[in-house]
Amino acid sequence: MGTGTYKQQIPAFEVINEVKKAVIGKDDCIVMAVAAILAGGHILLNDIPGVGKTTLAMALSKSMSLKQNRVQFTPDVMPSDLTGFSMYQKDIGSFVYQPGSVMCNLLLADEINRTSPKTQSALLEVMEEQKVTVDGVSHEVPSPFIVIATQNPFGSAGTWMLPEAQLDRFMVCLKLGYPDMEDEIQILKGMQRQEEVQAVISQKELLSIQKFADKIYVQEELYQYVGNLVNHTRNHRMIDLGISPRGTINILQMAKAMAFLRQRDYVLPEDVEDIFLAVCGHRIMLNSKARAAHIDAEQILTEILKSAPAPKSV
Repeated sequence: MGTGTYKQQIPAFEVINEVKKAVIGKDDCIVMAVAAILAGGHILLNDIPGVGKTTLAMALSKSMSLKQNRVQFTPDVMPSDLTGFSMYQKDIGSFVYQPGSVMCNLLLADEINRTSPKTQSALLEVMEEQKVTVDGVSHEVPSPFIVIATQNPFGSAGTWMLPEAQLDRFMVCLKLGYPDMEDEIQILKGMQRQEEVQAVISQKELLSIQKFADKIYVQEELYQYVGNLVNHTRNHRMIDLGISPRGTINILQMAKAMAFLRQRDYVLPEDVEDIFLAVCGHRIMLNSKARAAHIDAEQILTEILKSAPAPKSV
């Protein structure tokens, strides 16, 4: 990489190092989350309580100087709490828009599956189009705009599953998992130093890096490779719903961001392979054959990666 590219690179690495102060032993998840933000995508953290999902989101926000709003999703959260509403003001004789929680750079949607489908659907427009429409008037959200949502895959009482249309709007779905023994001891000693995370990048710098990462070079053979992988998901004997065109675009966007973090200005097959499960795992819908055989999405996607040969000439 040239010197100009390397200078763009440094703040991204500083963000990763800052987040590591608060989230111990989950370096791969941190890198994947930063890559998703550089790719301009939204993040779904799907894991059990207490493993650091909210801590990760808060640390990312703080390290990138992002204005953050946090909403604890419960059944009584209304769509207008997110999108805002119009209120009549007598002194001026007209309705005035009152901003909702989405008017920020990073919206932390905590336990998103614990609110009603009506409230969940209020996020569909803003996640795709970076704007909300209230009473027929559109209002753009600040840029950059990122949704980081958390949900607990266990304990389904009082929850509503996210519809496929909303799942498809999340660029990646990540799982932190339990820390190993050594990392757990470090957590006990340091108690996850959230307060030590410092802002190392501005909103303007983040937007600049996002534009740069999007210009990473992709060879024709890699376009074919991504298309082949996606086609496998649409024709697999155990998959009812394959990867959408939006998902295909997200694979390439994430691969570019990963190449950027690896200090390259071009994408390699391993960039695609390393992000494939995170981008696709929450998007495919398995059929009864897979469920009867106790086969999960990760196993099928791993099989697809093995059966679709990567280009050799890249």
